[in-house]
Amino acid sequence: MSRTSNPGVRTDLLNSAARLIAEHGPDAVSTRRVAAEANTSSMAVYTQFGSIGGLISSVIEEGFSSLAEELQSVDSTDDPVRDLMALLLASISFARREPNLYEVLFVTASLGKYRRSEPAEMLAGRAGTFRRVEEACERACVTGRFDTASDISPLAYQWWSAVHGYAMLEVAGFIDPGPGTEKVLLPLLTTLARGLGDKPIRTEASLCAALG
Repeated sequence: MSRTSNPGVRTDLLNSAARLIAEHGPDAVSTRRVAAEANTSSMAVYTQFGSIGGLISSVIEEGFSSLAEELQSVDSTDDPVRDLMALLLASISFARREPNLYEVLFVTASLGKYRRSEPAEMLAGRAGTFRRVEEACERACVTGRFDTASDISPLAYQWWSAVHGYAMLEVAGFIDPGPGTEKVLLPLLTTLARGLGDKPIRTEASLCAALG
């Protein structure tokens, strides 16, 4: 069956599927229910995605693409610590704007039989997301902002894990975004940078620049 392009219907179906997965799990994602949530016909699911499995795969792929676009909007500067913090703050903004999709992408929402297990599938989205964090960490080490002898990838994962852990708590409702940002998120970024040897005055300047 040939597929036709209708961006509005496609987006509605993706959003509906992400919401159903996040709230009720993959078993809730039936053709009829997704179509009803999106206020369209069941045939639209097959026309746009071929199957429910194709729809769920598209939720993941296009979700990572959206996150990559969010991070790509962060300009690179001559301050790698500012860039690192700005990238991670952008990922928080994405989580706040798309909480259901965020849960699906980072497997806090069960994907059941649709869960990715192959190495290539698990790394989907990495090129446009995690690698930018790695690059910022590497520049911070090269320029002497971070005095670490650690491999760059594990170092980047430390930042990625800490900030995404915060995001998951916020998305789940355990942290209120307002006081959470002031009392948890921003101090977390500061503590990580200083713990790696960055001078306090430079850390504060980088954080202020990242906040715009």
